[in-house]
Amino acid sequence: MGILYGMVARGPVVLAEFSSIAQTNANTVARQILDKIPRGNEDSNSSYSHDRYIFHVKRTDDLTVLCMADDATGRKCNDHLKFCAGRIPFEFLEDIHQRFVKTYGRAIHTSAPYAMNEEFSRILSQQMDHFSNDPNADRLNRLQGEMSHVRSVMIDNIDKVLQRGDRLALLVEKTSTLQGNTIRFRRQTQRFRNTQWWRNFKLKLPISMLEEVFVMARCQREFLRLLGIFFF
Repeated sequence: MGILYGMVARGPVVLAEFSSIAQTNANTVARQILDKIPRGNEDSNSSYSHDRYIFHVKRTDDLTVLCMADDATGRKCNDHLKFCAGRIPFEFLEDIHQRFVKTYGRAIHTSAPYAMNEEFSRILSQQMDHFSNDPNADRLNRLQGEMSHVRSVMIDNIDKVLQRGDRLALLVEKTSTLQGNTIRFRRQTQRFRNTQWWRNFKLKLPISMLEEVFVMARCQREFLRLLGIFFF
């Protein structure tokens, strides 16, 4: 059923209220709860059980926001609405508190009883229905959905990074292969140069030896000619 009754009060003074069920003593019980709340500047959140209903109370700066929810809504976890441990009712109270303060400001401290009821009871009705029936009203559930989306995006991004890493590893492997081929090519080139040098050396060596023999023969003939001239 969800949230059935809502109230906004300054101390014991009720400023606005709304009930979605016709015959109920919710406002009577709510006033008894207001009388039990300690006076002071301390903010507090509390819950009270009455029959098969749970009254949830949020007190901030002497402004009290109260709602009544059925016991299943207040305590148990409904798979559709996710009213777990009063989480949704207190989110409703926080929403109502912010709307009330934003709308009326300082007038809250001096207003007469039910001064805002005609206007704000419609907002109470609207937000009670929203927090009772709209799954998106559960901020925690919505954030969990957003986190799941972010997590899936992160996983997708990580997969892309890993894919880039694979491509990078492949590029490094190809670069290493290219470097290895370059080194082998240089070694083969050097061996080829050495082979060519030795081949040329072997070809030139006989020619050099013949040239030396020829020079030595000429020198010998010249020596013999000079020697004959000198003695004869």
